[in-house]
Amino acid sequence: MTDSSNYTPPAIWQWNKENGGKFASINRPIAGATHDKELPVGKHPLQLYSLATPNGVKVTVMLEELLALGHSGAEYDAWLIPIQEGAQFSSGFVAVNPNSKIPALMDRSDAANPVRVFESGAILLYLAEKFGAFLPQKPAQRAECLSWLFWQMGSGPFLGGGFGHFYAYAPIKIEY
Repeated sequence: MTDSSNYTPPAIWQWNKENGGKFASINRPIAGATHDKELPVGKHPLQLYSLATPNGVKVTVMLEELLALGHSGAEYDAWLIPIQEGAQFSSGFVAVNPNSKIPALMDRSDAANPVRVFESGAILLYLAEKFGAFLPQKPAQRAECLSWLFWQMGSGPFLGGGFGHFYAYAPIKIEY
Protein backbone atom coordinates (compact mmCIF):
# COMPACT_ATOMS: atom_id res chain seq x y z
CA MET A 1 0.00 0.00 0.00
CA THR A 2 1.29 3.42 -0.91
CA ASP A 3 1.46 6.00 1.85
CA SER A 4 -0.79 8.81 0.69
CA SER A 5 -0.55 10.83 3.92
CA ASN A 6 1.74 13.34 2.19
CA TYR A 7 -1.01 14.40 -0.22
CA THR A 8 -3.57 16.99 0.77
CA PRO A 9 -6.06 18.13 -1.86
CA PRO A 10 -5.91 21.91 -2.32
CA ALA A 11 -8.87 24.04 -1.23
CA ILE A 12 -8.77 25.81 -4.60
CA TRP A 13 -7.36 23.81 -7.46
CA GLN A 14 -5.10 25.48 -10.00
CA TRP A 15 -3.69 23.93 -13.14
CA ASN A 16 0.04 23.37 -12.97
CA LYS A 17 1.34 22.32 -16.37
CA GLU A 18 4.59 21.20 -14.78
CA ASN A 19 2.96 18.57 -12.57
CA GLY A 20 5.27 15.86 -13.84
CA GLY A 21 2.69 13.52 -15.33
CA LYS A 22 3.52 12.00 -18.71
CA PHE A 23 0.40 13.49 -20.28
CA ALA A 24 0.42 16.80 -18.41
CA SER A 25 1.01 18.73 -21.62
CA ILE A 26 -2.00 17.23 -23.45
CA ASN A 27 -4.62 16.87 -20.72
CA ARG A 28 -5.84 20.18 -19.48
CA PRO A 29 -8.80 21.39 -17.45
CA ILE A 30 -9.82 24.13 -19.87
CA ALA A 31 -11.88 23.97 -23.02
CA GLY A 32 -11.30 25.28 -26.49
CA ALA A 33 -8.89 25.00 -29.34
CA THR A 34 -5.20 25.80 -28.99
CA HIS A 35 -4.56 26.07 -32.71
CA ASP A 36 -6.39 26.36 -36.02
CA LYS A 37 -6.50 23.24 -38.16
CA GLU A 38 -9.37 21.80 -40.12
CA LEU A 39 -10.07 18.10 -39.96
CA PRO A 40 -9.73 16.05 -43.13
CA VAL A 41 -12.90 14.76 -44.76
CA GLY A 42 -12.87 11.63 -46.91
CA LYS A 43 -15.31 10.22 -49.42
CA HIS A 44 -17.64 8.33 -47.04
CA PRO A 45 -20.50 9.79 -45.01
CA LEU A 46 -19.01 8.60 -41.70
CA GLN A 47 -15.80 10.31 -40.61
CA LEU A 48 -14.10 8.78 -37.59
CA TYR A 49 -11.44 10.79 -35.77
CA SER A 50 -9.65 8.57 -33.33
CA LEU A 51 -6.61 6.63 -32.21
CA ALA A 52 -6.00 2.98 -31.36
CA THR A 53 -6.88 3.42 -27.68
CA PRO A 54 -9.48 1.15 -26.04
CA ASN A 55 -12.26 3.69 -26.62
CA GLY A 56 -11.17 4.35 -30.18
CA VAL A 57 -11.04 0.66 -30.98
CA LYS A 58 -14.61 0.11 -29.71
CA VAL A 59 -15.99 2.35 -32.45
CA THR A 60 -13.79 0.86 -35.16
CA VAL A 61 -14.88 -2.67 -34.20
CA MET A 62 -18.54 -1.59 -34.30
CA LEU A 63 -18.15 -0.08 -37.77
CA GLU A 64 -16.36 -3.18 -39.06
CA GLU A 65 -19.07 -5.43 -37.60
CA LEU A 66 -21.76 -3.33 -39.28
CA LEU A 67 -19.93 -3.64 -42.59
CA ALA A 68 -19.59 -7.40 -42.11
CA LEU A 69 -23.39 -7.56 -41.66
CA GLY A 70 -23.80 -5.84 -45.03
CA HIS A 71 -24.59 -2.28 -43.91
CA SER A 72 -22.95 -0.40 -46.77
CA GLY A 73 -23.90 2.91 -45.14
CA ALA A 74 -21.40 2.10 -42.41
CA GLU A 75 -18.46 2.74 -44.71
CA TYR A 76 -16.20 5.25 -43.06
CA ASP A 77 -12.96 7.15 -43.31
CA ALA A 78 -10.72 6.86 -40.27
CA TRP A 79 -8.41 9.71 -39.39
CA LEU A 80 -5.60 9.51 -36.87
CA ILE A 81 -5.72 12.06 -34.08
CA PRO A 82 -2.29 11.86 -32.41
CA ILE A 83 -3.19 12.93 -28.89
CA GLN A 84 0.45 12.87 -27.82
CA GLU A 85 0.97 15.84 -30.13
CA GLY A 86 -2.15 17.70 -28.94
CA ALA A 87 -4.09 17.21 -32.21
CA GLN A 88 -7.32 16.89 -30.20
CA PHE A 89 -7.05 20.60 -29.42
CA SER A 90 -7.26 21.72 -33.06
CA SER A 91 -10.15 23.98 -34.00
CA GLY A 92 -11.55 21.30 -36.32
CA PHE A 93 -11.50 18.56 -33.70
CA VAL A 94 -12.93 20.79 -30.97
CA ALA A 95 -15.81 21.60 -33.34
CA VAL A 96 -16.63 17.87 -33.42
CA ASN A 97 -15.91 17.20 -29.74
CA PRO A 98 -15.83 20.21 -27.42
CA ASN A 99 -14.31 17.94 -24.72
CA SER A 100 -11.22 17.33 -26.88
CA LYS A 101 -11.26 13.56 -26.35
CA ILE A 102 -11.14 10.77 -28.89
CA PRO A 103 -13.04 9.19 -30.52
CA ALA A 104 -15.34 11.56 -32.35
CA LEU A 105 -17.60 10.87 -35.32
CA MET A 106 -19.14 13.11 -37.96
CA ASP A 107 -22.06 11.62 -39.84
CA ARG A 108 -22.42 13.49 -43.12
CA SER A 109 -25.11 11.16 -44.52
CA ASP A 110 -27.40 14.18 -44.67
CA ALA A 111 -25.03 16.83 -46.04
CA ALA A 112 -27.40 19.64 -45.06
CA ASN A 113 -27.57 18.41 -41.45
CA PRO A 114 -24.34 16.68 -40.41
CA VAL A 115 -24.41 15.01 -37.00
CA ARG A 116 -21.51 15.13 -34.59
CA VAL A 117 -21.26 12.37 -32.00
CA PHE A 118 -18.62 12.16 -29.31
CA GLU A 119 -17.84 9.81 -26.41
CA SER A 120 -17.44 6.18 -27.43
CA GLY A 121 -20.63 4.98 -25.69
CA ALA A 122 -22.71 7.65 -27.40
CA ILE A 123 -21.16 6.73 -30.76
CA LEU A 124 -21.87 3.02 -30.24
CA LEU A 125 -25.49 3.74 -29.31
CA TYR A 126 -25.90 6.15 -32.23
CA LEU A 127 -24.56 3.60 -34.73
CA ALA A 128 -26.68 0.78 -33.27
CA GLU A 129 -29.83 2.88 -33.60
CA LYS A 130 -28.90 4.28 -37.01
CA PHE A 131 -28.37 0.82 -38.51
CA GLY A 132 -30.85 -1.13 -36.41
CA ALA A 133 -28.17 -3.58 -35.29
CA PHE A 134 -26.75 -4.87 -32.01
CA LEU A 135 -29.42 -3.17 -29.90
CA PRO A 136 -32.46 -5.28 -29.00
CA GLN A 137 -35.92 -3.72 -29.29
CA LYS A 138 -37.67 -5.74 -26.57
CA PRO A 139 -37.52 -3.72 -23.32
CA ALA A 140 -35.94 -6.37 -21.09
CA GLN A 141 -33.26 -7.29 -23.62
CA ARG A 142 -32.63 -3.64 -24.47
CA ALA A 143 -32.25 -2.79 -20.78
CA GLU A 144 -29.73 -5.61 -20.35
CA CYS A 145 -27.74 -4.47 -23.40
CA LEU A 146 -27.72 -0.82 -22.30
CA SER A 147 -26.78 -1.81 -18.75
CA TRP A 148 -23.67 -3.54 -20.06
CA LEU A 149 -22.88 -0.66 -22.44
CA PHE A 150 -23.10 1.88 -19.63
CA TRP A 151 -21.16 -0.38 -17.27
CA GLN A 152 -18.27 -0.66 -19.68
CA MET A 153 -18.33 3.11 -20.17
CA GLY A 154 -18.39 3.91 -16.46
CA SER A 155 -16.52 1.04 -14.84
CA GLY A 156 -14.48 -0.60 -17.55
CA PRO A 157 -11.97 2.27 -17.91
CA PHE A 158 -10.64 1.61 -14.44
CA LEU A 159 -9.60 -1.82 -15.66
CA GLY A 160 -7.89 -0.39 -18.72
CA GLY A 161 -6.76 3.14 -19.50
CA GLY A 162 -7.88 4.65 -16.21
CA PHE A 163 -5.86 2.10 -14.30
CA GLY A 164 -2.87 2.76 -16.54
CA HIS A 165 -3.09 6.48 -15.84
CA PHE A 166 -3.21 6.16 -12.08
CA TYR A 167 -0.66 3.34 -11.95
CA ALA A 168 1.92 4.60 -14.42
CA TYR A 169 1.39 8.26 -15.25
CA ALA A 170 -0.07 10.05 -12.26
CA PRO A 171 2.57 12.42 -10.88
CA ILE A 172 1.73 11.54 -7.28
CA LYS A 173 1.01 7.97 -6.26
CA ILE A 174 -2.08 7.93 -4.07
CA GLU A 175 -4.51 5.17 -3.35
CA TYR A 176 -8.15 5.64 -4.29
